[in-house]
Amino acid sequence: MICILSAGKATAIAATAFTLTWTHSVEKARWEEHWLAGPDGLTVTEGRIEGSGAGMEPPDDARLEGGAYVYDLDRAPVPELVLAASGATGGGWRLCPEDRPCLELGRDPGPPIVLRWCPAPNPETATPESAGGKPGNEPRVDLPVRDP
Repeated sequence: MICILSAGKATAIAATAFTLTWTHSVEKARWEEHWLAGPDGLTVTEGRIEGSGAGMEPPDDARLEGGAYVYDLDRAPVPELVLAASGATGGGWRLCPEDRPCLELGRDPGPPIVLRWCPAPNPETATPESAGGKPGNEPRVDLPVRDP
């Protein structure tokens, strides 16, 4: 599961893969990264940059596909991602969990947003209240997110 933490609130999304996109604050170019979430943490597997410029040079092994530099990444997992919420970029972070609707995070100024892997609740010990009030719901708490 992917857990999103912001302003003392949290939500969990039943997914083990997600895409994170944003617009570079200076060059106004779109960035996209593909991530996997698991017990070892979050692992970035691929990146895409639509353009190049100050501080956003694609790696040497990047290939040009459909107007974007695409590159594979082989990095160790990280325990969490901390996303700034400055409100100064004209948009936030777009988080698209696998097989779920996308969310927009950090569009307005506010505290940082933290993404991390979290274990799924144990179905044998879960209660309707711990699953959002109804059996079968995934645990959720209100967050400052918007559907784009």
